[in-house]
Amino acid sequence: MSVTVRVPAKVNVQLAVGAARPDGFHDLANVFLAVGLYDEVTVTAADELRVTCEGPGADQVPLDRTNLAARAAELLAARHGIASDVHLHIAKDIPVAGGMAGGSADAAGALVACDALWGTGASHGELNDICAELGSDVPFSLVGGAALGTGRGEKLEPLDVGGAFFWVFAVADGGLSTPAVYREFDRLTPAAPTPEASPALLAALRDGDVDALAATVGNDLQPAALSLFPSLRDTLAAGTAAGALAALVSGSGPTTAFLARDHDAAVRVADALLASGTCRAARVAQSPAPGATLL
Repeated sequence: MSVTVRVPAKVNVQLAVGAARPDGFHDLANVFLAVGLYDEVTVTAADELRVTCEGPGADQVPLDRTNLAARAAELLAARHGIASDVHLHIAKDIPVAGGMAGGSADAAGALVACDALWGTGASHGELNDICAELGSDVPFSLVGGAALGTGRGEKLEPLDVGGAFFWVFAVADGGLSTPAVYREFDRLTPAAPTPEASPALLAALRDGDVDALAATVGNDLQPAALSLFPSLRDTLAAGTAAGALAALVSGSGPTTAFLARDHDAAVRVADALLASGTCRAARVAQSPAPGATLL
């Protein structure tokens, strides 16, 4: 018997970052939007815990117990006093190390899949607690849609979205370490203000207003990402020249995100980005998207 769960990527339409806390984390006002690029996590009973992976960037995914999906299985098993003997197979389509929470999505997918396979009957609250223990982005991967994340991003408030938004994601050659980007943020922004969500941005999401959303998106980590990966400036410029309404680094990067007026405009932006030679791939996706879903 096996169970498969589909999990979405995310884009941060606003990522406001405060100063480093004593515990090393940063307070955030993080407006998450799930987008229709998905990984699939399949779990099957096995003699021991093991992880396999296929798809773009699979060679960069750890296959040992440092993998977040493996840790998710171990935490759920430990809470219920059972062995974490399961084969986790991850089919990747979310860019790896791209600032789109692919590893976090896989953890949420593994958690939901193992809960179904083992019949542990975990409540949403228990699953959310385990997600928060695994990482700041994992709780959102569980619920999807749109949400405001505060604290270090793990405290979620669901947000209404009044329409569909179309995006292009340009996948860079190479990756960026999230801790390294935060260290560079601390260097560049020694006195970061208290992060707050933009009322205008939340209203744009609620109203489904693409022009208002384009005018209000923002990412406080973008200067740090560009400092460490300067060629991303060329990608942002190419997408903007192709007609994107807004362009920003997705999360800690190096994937860049471009908001388009509609699907056809998104396809034109993606084609132009590929032709520009400033990225390895360009993917069109719609948002919002559902969270971890049993298939």
